[in-house]
Amino acid sequence: MPKIKVIRAQIEGGKASPSPPLGPAIQQVGLDVAKVVEDINKATEQYKGLTVGVSIIVDLDTMSYEIDVKLPTTTSLLLNAVGSEEPSGDPANKKIGDLSLEKVIEIALIKKKDLTAKTLEKAVKTILGSAATIGLTVEGKDPKEVSKEIDSGAYKDIFDKYRDKWDSS
Repeated sequence: MPKIKVIRAQIEGGKASPSPPLGPAIQQVGLDVAKVVEDINKATEQYKGLTVGVSIIVDLDTMSYEIDVKLPTTTSLLLNAVGSEEPSGDPANKKIGDLSLEKVIEIALIKKKDLTAKTLEKAVKTILGSAATIGLTVEGKDPKEVSKEIDSGAYKDIFDKYRDKWDSS
């Protein structure tokens, strides 16, 4: 039975560094700190500007390791997309930003492995629900209205453009 050690850290995508607490924790198990940090940065590069959870799973017998990256939360992806630090607090009356439907689709694609939705449209409607709760509008409208428009086929052309990415990921 291999001896396993897991090192967990929260880092900004693509910006892991050998400074504490990460560097000393990696060094403590006997791994090359610079190599592990470089591998973490490669694995998290697509999440630049977002905080992600990282687990480094180390096999202490072979000194091999695997990096597991947790996706950013839907809320943090939405807030980052509109350049806001925090949700509205009063989403019914105070809006903090507006997103294009295409940006919402991109967020749904990022979150695909965390979502239970079977179709791109259903995944987008899940993200729209989150957008509504934090005070965002989509295409200048309430996300619930956009959700109804999706049901009526109003954005079929936009969805068709992203369908291959959904189906292949």
